[in-house]
Amino acid sequence: MAAILKLNYTSVSEFLLVGFSTFPHLQLMFFLLFLLMYLFTLLGNLLIMATIWREPSLHTPMYLFLCALSISEVLYTFAIIPRMLADLLSTDRSISFKACASQMFFSFTPGFTHSFLLTVMGYDRYVAICHLLRYNVLMSPRGCACLVAWSWAGGSVVGLVVTSAIFQLTFCGSNEIHHFVCHVESLLKLACGENISILAVGVGLVCISALLVCCLLILLSYAFIVAAILRIPSAEGRHKAFSTCASHLTVVVVHYGFSSVIYLKPKGPQFLEGDALMGITYTVLTPFLSPVIFSLRNKELKNAMKKAFLSRLFPSNI
Repeated sequence: MAAILKLNYTSVSEFLLVGFSTFPHLQLMFFLLFLLMYLFTLLGNLLIMATIWREPSLHTPMYLFLCALSISEVLYTFAIIPRMLADLLSTDRSISFKACASQMFFSFTPGFTHSFLLTVMGYDRYVAICHLLRYNVLMSPRGCACLVAWSWAGGSVVGLVVTSAIFQLTFCGSNEIHHFVCHVESLLKLACGENISILAVGVGLVCISALLVCCLLILLSYAFIVAAILRIPSAEGRHKAFSTCASHLTVVVVHYGFSSVIYLKPKGPQFLEGDALMGITYTVLTPFLSPVIFSLRNKELKNAMKKAFLSRLFPSNI
């Protein structure tokens, strides 16, 4: 019987990204909106990286981590958004098996690296506020480089584990992915064979565990930070200490708030059409907001941008 079933399987060599095809009259509007957001995301992150590179005063651990965070966001969006934009203007939304696997790996790796870097940045703020006198020792250039390297290594491991687990499966029958990206949950619905539910649970545990550990470590860092800030006698001192964490904390809330959409959204076939719209929150909106938050909430970075770039363009106004 198993042999007969196996013969009846139609092996899938490519997938069809349904994406926003269920909203045909809105695709041009989506294209223009997402293109503008993507260009702004690229420009914002490139501006942050260039400012940190050019300004010696920003050659500190906090801004090294911010530069690494911007790199991860650029790579993450590059793995997803250009393909999504092309599909919005195309009638051929097919993607090959290998291209789908590559997209998953090159989006998961910087995506989880982003979470690890946010955790490292939380630790950096903890050391800066709670162990200021030992900051230069604990956050030495070599130590910071190692933390960034370990973040990328961790992201690569998660990306490799998830991608390998998903694409060892046999896909049969329908090849329609109800998303604009090679989405794990959508691919699991197309898989056939035994132990798929066990593998789905395993993949979910890997992803949730990585995000949960990062989130708990950030919360622990901020618990110590808040305790230290409350011990500062002056209101001005407390405000100054908290202001150094405000942009990072805001990005953490946005990142984990939108990421939770993946795991807390309603299940079931009746919600398939909403998958693409909900996916926009963590693939387009979060990367779009991140450089805005860091640029507007970080006074030192904002002043450095004015000094490095705007003063050259508008010397009389800066």
